[in-house]
Amino acid sequence: MNTHVLDSFILSLVVFVPLGGALLLMIFPRRERDIRAFTLAVAVLTFILSLHLPVHYVIGQPGFQFEVNSQWIHSPNIHYHMGVDGVSMWLVVLTTFLLPLCVLMSWHSVHERVKEFHILLLMLSAAIIGVFVSLDLFLFYFFWEASLIPMALLIGVFGHERRVYAAVKFFLYTMIASVFMLAAMLWLYAHVGSFDFSDIQRAIATGAVDISGSGKWLFLGFFIAFAVKVPLFPFHTWLPDAHVEAPTAGSVLLAGVLLKMGTYGLLRFNVGLFPAEAHRNAPWIIVLAIVGIIYGALVAMVQPNMKKLVAYSSVSHLGFVVLGIFSFTTLGLVGGTFVMLAHGVSTGALFTLCGMIYERRHTYEISEYGGLATAMPVYATFFLIITLASIGLPLLNGFVGEFMVLSGAFLAKPIWGIIAASGVIWSACYMLWMYQRVFYGEIKNDANRQLRDLNGRERGILIPFAAAALIMGVAPLLWTRAIDPAVQNILAQVIGR
Repeated sequence: MNTHVLDSFILSLVVFVPLGGALLLMIFPRRERDIRAFTLAVAVLTFILSLHLPVHYVIGQPGFQFEVNSQWIHSPNIHYHMGVDGVSMWLVVLTTFLLPLCVLMSWHSVHERVKEFHILLLMLSAAIIGVFVSLDLFLFYFFWEASLIPMALLIGVFGHERRVYAAVKFFLYTMIASVFMLAAMLWLYAHVGSFDFSDIQRAIATGAVDISGSGKWLFLGFFIAFAVKVPLFPFHTWLPDAHVEAPTAGSVLLAGVLLKMGTYGLLRFNVGLFPAEAHRNAPWIIVLAIVGIIYGALVAMVQPNMKKLVAYSSVSHLGFVVLGIFSFTTLGLVGGTFVMLAHGVSTGALFTLCGMIYERRHTYEISEYGGLATAMPVYATFFLIITLASIGLPLLNGFVGEFMVLSGAFLAKPIWGIIAASGVIWSACYMLWMYQRVFYGEIKNDANRQLRDLNGRERGILIPFAAAALIMGVAPLLWTRAIDPAVQNILAQVIGR
């Protein structure tokens, strides 16, 4: 197929190939091996298709690329409008990168309702990708809400002991918060006559629509929905329960990309549509972000549960993203976007590693382990690489984004950078202390003496994670070359507000 022709369809393919795969699975016979193999094939195909985006993305070209814009519904005026810039493109690729790994990590851990599990996995991925590529607010909201159902079912049906409680809590938090965003969208449609992102942005920027009296409420409507999804302190209480009770693949997609829907929304809509309000509200939002960085790290440090520790680390790391966005510096915004991607890789890998040891011992309690480096040296090596990536060791992915965010925050206001930098220290404390308790020392629990090390499938899952962490740390320019022009475009709107 001609490249220019494919450009017009590529976003639709990346969204609807996994959705089509989910629909085909519904008529599949219940042969588990065939279901797993077919889902893996669909996931790999989706990832390959998504690579068309960075390969053919034109660096420096203004606006969105790979756009498709067709009338969907005449009344109300709703368009099937999709497109990506340097920020959303990499979030799409991150989603498709994680999907086949999620299928592989569930190969032997899901034994009941296998067909339903893989249908939900594909539907969730399609909805998340749809969120990142939608440029019509109605379409965005459609995919945003569509992602709730498969995620809640993955937690509620395939999770652990308190799965129903965690699923209901996750669903209610995000559903209720989304109502405020819907109200803001409807107000904008009533005054602009379109749900199209570009039309609304242009109408606000030119003064065609006066939001002087309602701007703060519109900003808060979007902000509440996105802050809960991030989750930003103090809206974070649903996250640890959801992570601990979710199956491994659910935790990986939840931490890897579902939370990024919140930070992406803050950047695209709160800053992109309401730059003046974003600038006006930045100080108190940054305070929440810095509190989240320190609070998440301190609470993670005292967790006896390995998976809950990683969950609270997400609250801390995503605080850096929000800090970077609302610092309104090029370094901060580029760094915040890079942290989104790096966190998706490193925290996704941490949840994968937690899931692998859970399959062997059926517990996440740190006190149950100790000395695992003796019994499982390959597992311990991968865990150490990802741990160092998560705490921001230079030459690994965590360092680049956090360094840029802290530099941007320091440029905006030195005290922000100084206080937030303590989060990096706390991160090293809780992650290395956890690693020391799980892997070093003598084996005191006899159940750990005969644990088998990683098999070929498990190594095949972890190698891409480790490789991505290393490449992102050594050659961040591969990502930031596309991110920087998109961020500059957003920043220009804030400065010229």
